[in-house]
Amino acid sequence: MQIRSAKYLISSALVSQCPKPDKPEYAFIGRSNVGKSSLINMLTGQKGLAKTSATPGKTQLINHFEIESSAGEKGPKQKWYLVDLPGYGYAKRSQSDRARWEEMINGYLRKRENLVQVFVLIDSRHTPQKNDLEFVSQLDHWEVNFSFVFTKADKEKPAVVARNVKAFLDTLRETWQFLPRHFVTSAEKKDGREELLAFIDSCNKEILK
Repeated sequence: MQIRSAKYLISSALVSQCPKPDKPEYAFIGRSNVGKSSLINMLTGQKGLAKTSATPGKTQLINHFEIESSAGEKGPKQKWYLVDLPGYGYAKRSQSDRARWEEMINGYLRKRENLVQVFVLIDSRHTPQKNDLEFVSQLDHWEVNFSFVFTKADKEKPAVVARNVKAFLDTLRETWQFLPRHFVTSAEKKDGREELLAFIDSCNKEILK
């Protein structure tokens, strides 16, 4: 897949304020400071598309971007939405902020009818974290389609990354019969970019054929 263009559309506080659900949609979410903005910028090839910040919890709204892509130089064009969702697990948020986040995210994930896939970002530098496991269990309960994207693979030794990814998946295997697909990525080295875009492309072809 080649990204032809990527542009910011709108930030919404409620699912009812989101753009018309007329294109396939792919959402990205993870714990605060998991490297979500950097990953989105790497995937789209636009360094400043999603705003990166040293301050965790910066994203507060549902941010929609319109993407135009093609399978090659002369391939048919596809248009789809990429969505940057507010991160979870930010301890310094007030109780009212957390309640507002839950209402916004729950409404989006359960009501957005054109949502094809949620990419849950997991920091590959760490052993399994409780809030990640709780969040994906909720997605599974809601029967939301999702995949794992393990981020920051360049920030640790490959053996450590492999061990942490295996530990996370093994923890889920204790209670899950089937596991979602997963990708291991590095925004800095562009690892995993082709695999992620190829997966999105295959989903679009099924939907738009």
